[in-house]
Amino acid sequence: MTLRADLAQIADWIAPGSRVLDLGCGDGTLLAYLRDAKGCRGYGVELDDEHVAHCVRARINVVQQNLDAGLRMFDDDMFDTVVLSQTLQAMHNAEGLLREMARVGREGVVSFPNFGHWKHAVSLLAGRMPVTKHIPYQWYDTPNIHLCTLKDFEILASKVGLTITARSVLAEGQPVRILPGLRSTLAVYRFETR
Repeated sequence: MTLRADLAQIADWIAPGSRVLDLGCGDGTLLAYLRDAKGCRGYGVELDDEHVAHCVRARINVVQQNLDAGLRMFDDDMFDTVVLSQTLQAMHNAEGLLREMARVGREGVVSFPNFGHWKHAVSLLAGRMPVTKHIPYQWYDTPNIHLCTLKDFEILASKVGLTITARSVLAEGQPVRILPGLRSTLAVYRFETR
């Protein structure tokens, strides 16, 4: 099974046999991979009806819920790792969701499109909101309501009390080491919650 670049990085960071909660799990691709390749046990939270049905068919434990409603159905420290892949930017209360991730998991992993990419700046200078492969919507129909840069996320993580333990920044699925804030299109952060 071939995973999207950020999901491959996330899977690499998750220990075999872990208890995993995948928030905004989509069709359950990551959870199925972790179950089959690493013996992980997991739950997904997803709102979309079609994705939930796909998860059920794939024997993925899934709860249908809007993440903005919080994670009250899960106990404190119930999971080893809580994942939020390419969903943070669509949350109304991003800070609150990060706090909930810290409550229910020992560590967390978040991926998001980097709004600091140089092409976005060029679009803004030209008077237009950016539309790219990673942010493919027009300004008026986008589900992305909280776009951020690498530094923005790091500041929020510090405010919430999260300790960042690893970062992977990517462009076209490849690591970016030089000028990552300007050249990466996607960021993946791993953090401890205590």
